[in-house]
Amino acid sequence: MLFDGPGEPLRLDTVPDPEAGPGELLIEVHACGVCRTDLHIVDGELDVPGTPLVIGHQIVGTVAGTDRRVGVPWLGWTDGECEYCRSGRENLCDRARFTGRDIDGGYAELTVADERYCFDVPPGYPDLQAAPLLCAGLIGHRALRMTGEASRLGLYGFGASAHIVCQVAVAQGRRVFAFTRAGDQASRELALSLGVEWAGDSMEPGPEPLDAAIIFAPAGELVPAALQATAKGGMVVCAGIHMSDIPSFPYDLLWGERTLRSVANLTRADGTDLLALAPTIPIETHVTPYPLARANEALDDLRAGRIQGAAVIDVRA
Repeated sequence: MLFDGPGEPLRLDTVPDPEAGPGELLIEVHACGVCRTDLHIVDGELDVPGTPLVIGHQIVGTVAGTDRRVGVPWLGWTDGECEYCRSGRENLCDRARFTGRDIDGGYAELTVADERYCFDVPPGYPDLQAAPLLCAGLIGHRALRMTGEASRLGLYGFGASAHIVCQVAVAQGRRVFAFTRAGDQASRELALSLGVEWAGDSMEPGPEPLDAAIIFAPAGELVPAALQATAKGGMVVCAGIHMSDIPSFPYDLLWGERTLRSVANLTRADGTDLLALAPTIPIETHVTPYPLARANEALDDLRAGRIQGAAVIDVRA
């Protein structure tokens, strides 16, 4: 499925098989999670270096000619030399290349990836259930770590990331509160089934002040709402790669030593840690599968908020 430019639907086409170079793996794609970042690319909110492009960066497949199953995440390459890479912050590398943006991704039968940036997939996870761990899970887990020891945790936007990180937080003994769009009863029911203590309207305060909040929805108006719901000394983490403009808000919402920060991309260490942790909880991913030819439908459903959990492209369907 090829992306030709913003506002245009992906088109199904046949292209020459990719070829792996030195240090790369040729991967037979089994599944690819549908991420909101894919929507940001398709909708023109994130620039891409060139088209046509194969999007998708939550890839599960087998290395061609073997039975080795690997996962390919958003981070596809870094220079290893800059100050960020040398200080353990490769996610901030200025020359980084990203799967499904700079490198053809997983909305295809075959893809090529740098072996150093691939992960071995835990054996207990079927392909479709493993795919959302590779971005929704990874960025959610990184954001959760940023909240430190926060006991009362609010999750804003209960989609792919939140439904995974919720399970981690509950397993850690945290109290979790889910904030969803007004009237989104289905997401609230999913949240409650996964162990959250309360689920309600994202534009209203919760039943008690939060120690930390993570915003997954790309809506800037949630920032002042989350700050208002957070106790003094608390933290609000913005976990998306793109967000609409944040409206002005009174300093009083930030005062009291509250912290507002973003999370950018992921490191390979994040991937290794989460994929080792997932089977021990165990994390259960709730997925809605779509065949490759219906990728546009999956994107439309995600845009409209019709997905509970995560959408996944089942390439072999």
